[in-house]
Amino acid sequence: MSVRLLYLIFVRVCGWLVLLSRSSASKDIELLVLRHEVAVLHRTQPKLRLDWTDRTILAALIRLLPRTLRAHLLVTPGTVLRWHRRLITKKWTHPHRTGRPPVSKEIATLIKRLATENTTWGYRRIQGELLKLGHRVSTSTIRRVLTSLGLPPAPRRQTDTTWRQFLRTQASTMLAVDFFHVDCAVTLRRLYCFFVIEVDSRSVHILGVTAHPDGSWTTQQIRNLLMDLGDRAADFQFLVRDRAGQFTASFDAVLADAGITTVKIPPRTPRANAYAERFVRAVRTEVTDRMLFFGERHLRTVLAEYAAHYNGRRPHRSRDLQPPRPDHPVADLTQERIKRQPVLGGLINEYERAA
Repeated sequence: MSVRLLYLIFVRVCGWLVLLSRSSASKDIELLVLRHEVAVLHRTQPKLRLDWTDRTILAALIRLLPRTLRAHLLVTPGTVLRWHRRLITKKWTHPHRTGRPPVSKEIATLIKRLATENTTWGYRRIQGELLKLGHRVSTSTIRRVLTSLGLPPAPRRQTDTTWRQFLRTQASTMLAVDFFHVDCAVTLRRLYCFFVIEVDSRSVHILGVTAHPDGSWTTQQIRNLLMDLGDRAADFQFLVRDRAGQFTASFDAVLADAGITTVKIPPRTPRANAYAERFVRAVRTEVTDRMLFFGERHLRTVLAEYAAHYNGRRPHRSRDLQPPRPDHPVADLTQERIKRQPVLGGLINEYERAA
């Protein structure tokens, strides 16, 4: 035990003698290296991680240390040499690019848009459309872009038409009809209003008001509508209706003679006739639930005035807040005064610029 103690004292004394032989600059550099290593250990616990600043500092200081001390540090000479080789590799390695330049993100996005919005377009068709837009792209590039996006070629990219697309496509050729009722104030007599709405323009036609909407009356009202439409009747191909008893075979026959096919919604599914139901909600909320009616003549007059407001002045969200058939001129911005025009005795208000 005493021999080991004497040996350790001898080794320590020899280390002190070596320190005495070293210069103060060498000692200062070693202290800087040790301090930086301690800072790195404190910062990167539990796992040692060196960033590029740590590597730069340690690589610069280790070169100034004696050779015997370099092996006892966190960073060995082999590590410093590896860092140096990596740096040289990055300096002299250049990207080897051959062929055409890569497609920009803007063109790739445009290719995706053309392919998704036009499922029947092939690579050549998309290439021609891009050429019209000022972009010269090869078919192989279009194929590569679509493949990277997971979009197959046109035959497999084409899918069945969705209901939303079908309705939007057929909207300009569709009519929708329905009834809604109003109870008189004094007699409590129930009156039925028969209307038709053009799905595309949301223009509504009040066909009639009656207390007994039988099949013959309903058929006559649809005849009157076709006469009022005139040549425009040829623009419509479908009429959506429910399965009420008022719609008889003669009703469908009159429409068939005009080239209009009757489409019956499933039983107890009013949402299938959503456009007509939306008008019923609007007329109830804005008029019939806020007034008292005393007979057919009164109800017919009110509905006629409301239909004129609905078609000519009322904004519709489905039409970008524009009326179905605007009956007022473009606003004159030079007129600053806003004029209010009451409708139905002030139940509804219309506004316009006036001198």
